[in-house]
Amino acid sequence: MFEDSFVTTMRLTFELAGLTTLILLVIGIPLGYYLAYTKNPFKPVIEAIVSMPLVLPPSVLGFYLLIAFSPRNFFGAWLEQTFALKLVFSFEGLIIASVLFSLPFMVHPIQSGFSALPRSYIEAAWTLGKSKIATLFGVMLPNMKPSILTGAVITFAHTVGEFGVVLMMGGNIMGETRVASIAIYDEVEALNYALAHQYAFTLFIVSFVILLLVYALNKHFIKADFS
Repeated sequence: MFEDSFVTTMRLTFELAGLTTLILLVIGIPLGYYLAYTKNPFKPVIEAIVSMPLVLPPSVLGFYLLIAFSPRNFFGAWLEQTFALKLVFSFEGLIIASVLFSLPFMVHPIQSGFSALPRSYIEAAWTLGKSKIATLFGVMLPNMKPSILTGAVITFAHTVGEFGVVLMMGGNIMGETRVASIAIYDEVEALNYALAHQYAFTLFIVSFVILLLVYALNKHFIKADFS
């Protein structure tokens, strides 16, 4: 019984982290590009909004998402009636909450990567007649692989360790919204320290391996650039 619940909980945890990372890659690259090169006078406002999850308590963000998507409120009721979509206490809701909460962890490294690219790379591509899209995918992104990798890995690891947001938005439903961080809290409250240790040690090992991988790959990319 425990093995089934452990496997299910860890599967949900890594599935949530994986989907969140993929979604934020799609969002983070264009948003990071925009923030790196825009001359919009409202850029500081956009950057402040993107960075809010860094300073905002997770329970605050989780609370307002819970209120916004609750079927008792207009927006939540509209989603349920129009699309039969119930986001509160659902895995889909966890994904939305995780995307919002992990947004700066993806956007900031990618924005820094774009900002650090030598302007000469871009101008050379334009001189050769490449479009902006071709320049982005053929020149810019390949030359900022460490930044993209860092954003993806940190986002994944951060999502794995989320607690406040997922508890507020998803609750603790076995097989649907119960992720590892919630399971650890539950087992500690029940004084089941052995079970809590199994969850915690698994996350510890996974986090260490992820960070080791990103540092090793970044070192490889740096050596490749100088070779």
